[in-house]
Amino acid sequence: MRFENKVALVTGAGRNVGAAVAKRFADEGARIAVVDLDVERGQRTVAEIEETHPGAAQFFKCDVSESADVRALVAGVVEHLGGIDILVNNVAITDRGATVLDLEEEVWHRVLKVTLDSVFLCSKYVGQHMVATQRQGAIINIGSTSGFHGRPNALVYGVAKSGVLNMSRSMANQLGKHGIRVNTVIPNKVGSPVGEEVEPEGRKRENLLGRGGQPEDIAAAVAFMASDDAGFVTAADLLVDGGFFHGIR
Repeated sequence: MRFENKVALVTGAGRNVGAAVAKRFADEGARIAVVDLDVERGQRTVAEIEETHPGAAQFFKCDVSESADVRALVAGVVEHLGGIDILVNNVAITDRGATVLDLEEEVWHRVLKVTLDSVFLCSKYVGQHMVATQRQGAIINIGSTSGFHGRPNALVYGVAKSGVLNMSRSMANQLGKHGIRVNTVIPNKVGSPVGEEVEPEGRKRENLLGRGGQPEDIAAAVAFMASDDAGFVTAADLLVDGGFFHGIR
């Protein structure tokens, strides 16, 4: 019960990693703001949490890439749940198949807006709340191994995730004096692909442990980073990738 009397806001909590993170926080005593643009998915996560933790979760529909929506979200969570102690910036979309030669400009802007701008906006307005209420909170951003290297089948996603990494380090520098820790948890091919509901049969994984990562693996790492067990950890990049990044490729 590391998060008893705490409130956690999780974006993209309607599926995959976001849903697992929300459930893990509820299991450890937190109240959860389940945030998603897809109402059906978000309410499904809330219903699953409520089965074992009645009253622990509430759904908030929000386009976290839009400033006005995020301001309204933060105000709503504070009003209904009493504050925000933990922010998990999880939501992301990706591009696939195109190269720099033929990628549509609207795709470039949309992926950056959802995957990178959302981290800035949510961190800004939740951070303002944490500072104003003197909450020594935690912000955990979900990165990707794609933020460290180029990919032949995606361009914008890697650019956005590399931006998340350095934004996290800069925010840790800026918010540390307020007692707010900012860290990044970095998966590789966990659960279903970004933006997809179902994991394809035979999805190829290459890592040192020889198994696919599960959303619960990431949720456990996020819970650690949000807890007092990581109270002296900030500006860190935590690889939770089965050794993919440092393995033989």
